[in-house]
Amino acid sequence: MEEIHFTPADYKSDQAVRWCPGCGDHAILNTLQKAMATLGIAPHRTAVISGIGCSSRLPYYMNTYGFHTIHGRAAAIATGYKVANPEMTVWQISGDGDGLAIGGNHFIHAVRRNVDINIILFNNKIYGLTKGQYSPTSARGFVSKSSPYGTTEDPFIPAELVFGARGNFFARSIDVELATSQEVMVAAARHKGTSVVEILQNCVIFNNGIHNPITDREVRAERTITLRHGEKMLFGANKERGLVQDGFLLKAVTIGEDGYTIDDVLVHDAHTPTNFLHQQLAMMDGLGELPLALGVIRDVESPSYEEGVCRQVDEVRARKGFSSLRDMILAGDTWTVTD
Repeated sequence: MEEIHFTPADYKSDQAVRWCPGCGDHAILNTLQKAMATLGIAPHRTAVISGIGCSSRLPYYMNTYGFHTIHGRAAAIATGYKVANPEMTVWQISGDGDGLAIGGNHFIHAVRRNVDINIILFNNKIYGLTKGQYSPTSARGFVSKSSPYGTTEDPFIPAELVFGARGNFFARSIDVELATSQEVMVAAARHKGTSVVEILQNCVIFNNGIHNPITDREVRAERTITLRHGEKMLFGANKERGLVQDGFLLKAVTIGEDGYTIDDVLVHDAHTPTNFLHQQLAMMDGLGELPLALGVIRDVESPSYEEGVCRQVDEVRARKGFSSLRDMILAGDTWTVTD
């Protein structure tokens, strides 16, 4: 049989993309289609499921199976879809509001269960579709239409939720970092179990420039670090800086200064089951001494939820002799109601 090669165009629908010009969602959409082509999984073997929000329009623009569901319920529906169709590759598209506010409970339990779905979390720290209210990731003191005097609460950090829910895969990218975004999406799809990819995305209308202190081209090399398994944790315009262990903490140093050499710089191990260092890396924010971590931060094997469910169903079916749902229903005591 001739091998079929897919291109990004094979995953594009005929619908006009209706996001604001300059929105970071355009870059994420194009990167996802390129990642799907790299994976080579046929469009009819792929499903894209979303909740409500600007990001959640994405299924309309995909030539795959898709489901634009209701606010906050994408993870629940993606879970049911994957369990019922374990042979499918399932992508969940959620914003920081849809995924972490009304959908927060579904989010953490999908991660805890380790359902084999790929969650792409668009984080622009605002409610864009409903016109500019603060979201669960907005910083304390953030002024918005729903917090005109500034918020009086601390935000969720998506990575912290993933690690608190015992997540096995977490990666991060920026909407303008196309190569890194594609790399982590491919890794997420190849991971067996729940994968969470946070993408820092810019809303040009209601929160323009919210990520600029980290993402501006002039500062990005110094304030971000792209991690790859098996490689030294180096950053800076010329890779002259690195992360070293300082007691139980991480420290950013300049190689060749204060006695630090390249040998002192840590090598990234995304596959170790221990998540203490992974959590430290994921929690770096790029606004202090330590850079914001991009790339695949954690990628650990663990049994997936739908595999366990399918195995259990097969075992019960074999033991009980069920060949259909009707057999199962009629297996116990039954009676007939007559006139």
